[in-house]
Parts: sequence; structure tokens; C-alpha cells
Amino acid sequence: MLELRFIRENIELVKEKTALRGADTTPLDTFMEIDQRRLQILGEVESLKNKRNVASKEIARLKQGSDEEKSQAEPMIIEMRDIGQKIKELDTELAEIQEKLQTIVMAIPNLCHDSVPVGNDESDNIEVRTWGTKREYSFEPKPHWEVGENLNVLDFERAAKLSGSRFALLSGFASRLSRALVNFMLDLHTQKHGYTEFMPPFLVNTPTMTATGQLPKFEEDLFKIAEWDLYLIPTAEVPITNIHRDETIDEKDLPLNYTAYTPCFRSEAGSHGRDTRGLIRQHQFEKVELVKITTPETSMDALEDLTREAETVLQMLGLHYRVVTLCSGDLGFSATKTYDIEVWLPGQQAYREISSCSNTLDFQARRGSIRYRPEGQKKSKLVHTLNGSGLAVGRTLLAILETYQQEDGSVAIPEVLKPYFEKRF
Repeated sequence: MLELRFIRENIELVKEKTALRGADTTPLDTFMEIDQRRLQILGEVESLKNKRNVASKEIARLKQGSDEEKSQAEPMIIEMRDIGQKIKELDTELAEIQEKLQTIVMAIPNLCHDSVPVGNDESDNIEVRTWGTKREYSFEPKPHWEVGENLNVLDFERAAKLSGSRFALLSGFASRLSRALVNFMLDLHTQKHGYTEFMPPFLVNTPTMTATGQLPKFEEDLFKIAEWDLYLIPTAEVPITNIHRDETIDEKDLPLNYTAYTPCFRSEAGSHGRDTRGLIRQHQFEKVELVKITTPETSMDALEDLTREAETVLQMLGLHYRVVTLCSGDLGFSATKTYDIEVWLPGQQAYREISSCSNTLDFQARRGSIRYRPEGQKKSKLVHTLNGSGLAVGRTLLAILETYQQEDGSVAIPEVLKPYFEKRF
């Protein structure tokens, strides 16, 4: 969420940056008019309250005086009743105006960073770097759904029987590979990258969803529990970022590096007909999430660190990938800058996103009132929050199925995962 004063003082900049995202700027056209009326009311209310306070003291003095003075108090009392009624009416109008402003402000996306390329969609994203090379095969590599179905470890038909479309049933090798990937990622991030691991709730309330930007704008993308103020999390970013909601952190404790493995749930509203085969776009999937909470001065460097830490997973697994900077039109609602890591899938002859690493600046912190107190200062400031997948487990699994498939239909295990497959009983 952007600061109200910032929007007021930089309305043209906010309009320009919002337009670069391809977002609707119409609400901003009425923002200034509504905000000016809000400021006008605040001034009127303050003036009326000051007048009432002065008059109240005078009325009290007159009531203690002569009969003539007491009679002078009567018209003042009547006038103060009228003023009280006027204040009440203005307060009612102010509440309505503030609600309108809140609706506008909550719908404004974060401003894209000046280093973000201008563009309309993913075709305008800019490649930053690549790692590794595309593997060559003596046979035509298959897409992961064929590899998994041929090995009887991926079953989409039975998953549809259990839950409907966009679900998968993993068994045997695929289940074990998924579990190995989770443990490998968590071990890497906690032991090498210095993250603290959490196991958060998978159901969160409205304030939690609002702080990270899922509500109110993206409610249709969420699964809600009927008659409860609880939503299934779309990513661990939501509960992990909210751990410090309404708190003030000491600067000496920053940065905070948190990681968590969770299932994730998304309705995928608006994605009908896209990625209908395989594990790419599911209603339920798994991720190991990375969250950083930093000071404003260090957050852009932290974004680079976050991205490199996510890349390390792919490098250790021997999976070819590229990193792209998202253009303005492809940025997520809360992000000021995002790097997408796209893994190469030989069975589909395409790069597919496997992680998005984003800096939201103080956008989420303002919504969630997450602050820090600089050393030696009394006044607190908003932190900056960052998040990224480290990695999406299902997409990493399918990348292994496609990359490490053998001509006989089997799938080799990456070296770093072999210890997780050793028999221990």
C-alpha cells in the first residue's frame, strides 16, 4: 500500500507508474477530489471543536455568575448543540470518504522500480543471465506427464476422480522425489544460506491476506473456508511475512531470513485453457518459500542475494535455467522489481518459471504495520519485505523428470539427492 500523502504529493507519478503496469488509473482521477474534501472536513471539524472547547469554558464561567450571565449562557448552549450536530454529520461524511479513499489506495499496485524495463507482458521481459547448457539426447525427450505416467508415478486421472481437474496424484518414486526435494531445499537454505525454518498455519485470516496484498484485489484467486474468516494460503509468503505484523523489530535483529515448506492453494481464476496438462498449473502444489525482512537501505542488495540463493538449488541439481527481469506490465501487484528464474524443460522445448524473487519495498510493511527501530532513534520506520520461491517443488520435480529421463524410460537421480534416497531402516 502506498502512503496517502505520497499519492497526494506525487499523483502524476503514481498515475504514470500505474499505467506502465497496464493497471486501471481511473480511480486515481477522483482521488484528489475526494482527498481534498477529506482535508477540508478535517479542518472544519478541528475548527468547530476548538470553538466548542472555548465556548464550553465560557458557558461554565457564565453559569457560575449572576442571573444575567446565566441567561447569556442559554443561546451559547443552543449554538453548541448545533455545532455538536454539525460535527457528528461531518464525522459521518468523513468516515464515508475515508472508506472510499481506502478502497482506491488498496487497489493501487506498488510502483515499479526505475530499473524495471517498460513492457506489456512476458514477451517484453529481459534476460539477465543463464546457467548451464541444454542437454542433448540420443532420443526425443518426453514431457514429464508422459514420463511419469509411463513409470506409474503420476496419475492425473485418479486425481481428477478424487478432486477434479488441476490436481495430481503422486506415488512411489515421484512421491519420494518430492519429499527429497523438500528436505534438500530446506537443508540448503537453513544450513548454507542462514535461513530460519518455520512451519506456519496453512489457513490464515483476512488481515493476514490483506497485509501481503492478496486481499481485497485477488479474492477470486483464493480458496475460502465457508462461514469462517479463513483462507487457504496461496504461498507461504503470506503467513511468514505476517509473523511480525503489528510489531516493531530492533534494527540489530535485521535482516531476518525465514524459510518454510507448505502446500499452496490457488483457484487459478482466469487461467482456463492454459497449461492443462501436467504439473505446471495446479490448484494444489508445494513450495519452499524464502522471505527476507530488511532495512530500506539494504533491500535491493537483498533481492540479488535472494535470487542467487534460489538459483543455487538449480545449480546443485544440474538444471539449466535463465534469469529474466520482469517488465512493468508483467509485475505482480505488490512487487517493485521481480526476477523470474525459468528452468529449461527438454520435453516441452521451453523455459518455464520455477521461482519469482521480488522486492516489495515497504508496500506490504505499510499494510501490515511491520516496523523497525533504528539504533539510537526513538522513531520507528517501515521495514522492506522480499520473497521468492526456493523453489516450487512440483516444478522442480517435473524438471528432473524431463531433464534426467533415460532412453529406457527410467529417470536418473541428481547426485545431491542420492543421500535422501539411501535406505536407513
